[in-house]
Order: sequence, then structure tokens, then C-alpha cells
Amino acid sequence: MADIVSFLKERQDSGLFRVLQPATFRGSGKIVINGRQFLDFSSNDYLGLSDHPKIIQAQKQALDEFGVSSSASRILSGDLKLHHLLEARIAEFKDKEAGLVLNSGYQANLSVIPALVGKQDVVFSDRLNHASIIDGIMLSRSALFRFRHNDADQLAELLKKERADFKDALIITESVFSMDGDKAPLEELVALKNKYDCKILVDEAHATGIFGENGSGLVEELGLPDKIDFIMGTFGKALGGFGAYFACSQRIKDYLINACRGFIYSTALPPAVIAGNIAGLDLVKEEPFRRKKLLEGSGYFHSSLKSSGLDVRGDSQIVPLMTNDLEKTLKLSEKLRAKGYWILPIRPPTVPRNQCRLRFSLSYAHSGEILEELIKDINEAAI
Repeated sequence: MADIVSFLKERQDSGLFRVLQPATFRGSGKIVINGRQFLDFSSNDYLGLSDHPKIIQAQKQALDEFGVSSSASRILSGDLKLHHLLEARIAEFKDKEAGLVLNSGYQANLSVIPALVGKQDVVFSDRLNHASIIDGIMLSRSALFRFRHNDADQLAELLKKERADFKDALIITESVFSMDGDKAPLEELVALKNKYDCKILVDEAHATGIFGENGSGLVEELGLPDKIDFIMGTFGKALGGFGAYFACSQRIKDYLINACRGFIYSTALPPAVIAGNIAGLDLVKEEPFRRKKLLEGSGYFHSSLKSSGLDVRGDSQIVPLMTNDLEKTLKLSEKLRAKGYWILPIRPPTVPRNQCRLRFSLSYAHSGEILEELIKDINEAAI
């Protein structure tokens, strides 16, 4: 059994100990903690849809019609027409033959990856892929080779050297990376997957709803839906809901229904959640001004900090301000919190100790005036 006492003491002594901080309100870009209201820059509610009246109404209607719970796995009696409607909408949204709904992004990667690859196979994974991807690969018992972040050249070297030794090969990347806010070189990765007879899985959790003409994601923006084998994403970020999706061929969907343990052995998501997710997809189509404003604000925020000489990264709605030193990161977070901003430090084990940062997650709810004031306060606090 793990040495819990030593683990907790080490975390406390190193400044890495985390505690939960319950909110009494969260919405419209704000959060209330311990009776004080903050502007929330740590949420993934990128389009400000989590409290949208249309989503709330859709959930209320589903509660009236179906009750609170699905009460069973979908392969038993928990399968509702709503689930199938959402999956059809995902397939259309992602320009794939089929969609499958899973209970969370973590669960999706943890259970779908082991269903796709096994002991005779190999996975080539971007070094900065989310923990859920790494955990899914570990459960698959596949061989794993990690390539430097967004380094297609190193991936090519690894494929040339290692690919022939395995039966099937899977390249996995995020499209927009959660901690760095940058984009994967998907076109280069697709060329390599074709050259070396691989499949490719793209995690669009942080791109869904934001990029592309229809808000489908970076895969759509680059015109790659027919070249990407598997697309995973979540409803709990820009879409304002909860759960995850997997977009693929109909044959792969049929296989996952029968082989994906996370799908088979989980109670289906509640009907109200499913109805809210459908409404979220509707809103991405009906209100494109949200993603347009978000990306304009993100670009302004990023360029303003960079012009002040600060080390900022990314080219999305996620803007990391690199502070590198743990103590400096914690102090800057506290200074901004004192000014009314809820922005939490990103530190080990999420990132290496020398890459600590403040990760600003921007939202449609953050007006130009809010961003201007935040920029001013960051510059003052960072001196």
C-alpha cells in the first residue's frame, strides 16, 4: 500500500499540496469562493454556454420526460433515443460515419485506447498528451514511444525505426494542448500515418466548439475529417455540458459497443445531460459570434502580454504565462487573486518544476474591458 503519510508530508513541504475550494456560485465568467466573487480564468467554459437558457431548458424538459437517471448501462435498459440522437449529431458535426457517447473525457481515453490497440501493437504519443491518454496507453499494454512535443521530424525517425516491429500502430495527439494552448501539426502527422501504415487518434477536447467554419474543431479547420481515423472530444468544455464523444466509422463504433469496457460497464449518462449536450451543439451552430469573440479576445490578450515582454505561449483561447519558478508562480497567483482574479498556478506534477505557469482560460464572458484591466494588473503584479 502507498505510504500516504510520507506522500502528504512531501507535498506539503514542497508547496505542491492541493486542497479543494468549493464555490457557491459559478457562471458568466465569475466564481464565488468563501463569499468573495472573482473573475474566473480557470474554467473551460470557453463559449460561456454552461448557464445558457437553452441548455437549461433542454435539461429541464428531459427531467420531466425521463426522470433523473438512465439507471443502467446502455447495453441493458439505459439506452434512450436521446443517446442515439446525440450520436447522430456528433457524427454530422465531426463529418464521420458514427459517433459514440462516453461518460467523461478521462473515461473515453482510458477505455477506448485499450480497445483499439493491444500487446502486439505500438502507440506513438506526443510527449505532452493528457494524462488520460497516457493512462489509456498503459492499460492497453501496447509498446509506447513518445515523441517531442509537436515534433513531426522526431516522430518520423521513430516510425522509421520502430513501426515494422509491430502489428498495428496508432499515433495519438491532442489538437489544442490543454497546458500550452498550442496546436498540433496535424497535416504533417497525417502524412506520416499514411507513409507508415498507422491509424491516428486526435483528442479535440479543447478545440471542439471553437475552431473551424462550423466550430467542429481543428480537424475541420484544416480540412482533415476524412484523413483522421478517430476523433475524441468532450462536452464539458466549450459545449457547456458533460461527457465525451468518439467519432469514427460505423464498423469501429459497432466494435466499441462490444469491446470498450468503459462503455459496457458504465451506467449511461442521464437523459438531462444528453439533452443539454444536444442543445450545446445547436448553440455552436446558431451562435458563431461566441467563438469569434473568444478568439479575437484571446489574440488581443496574448499579443498584449507578449508586447510587454512577458513569456506567453499558445495560439488559442488557452494562454499560458510562463513563470517557471514555483515560488514566483504562487506569489503571482496570490497577487492576482487579491485583485479579484481566480487564476490557479499550474505546477508539478501537471508540468515539470521548471515550467510552472499561470494558465489563463479565456471565455466569451470576458469582455474587452475585463481583459484590458487584467493585462494592466498582470504587468503591475509581474514587476
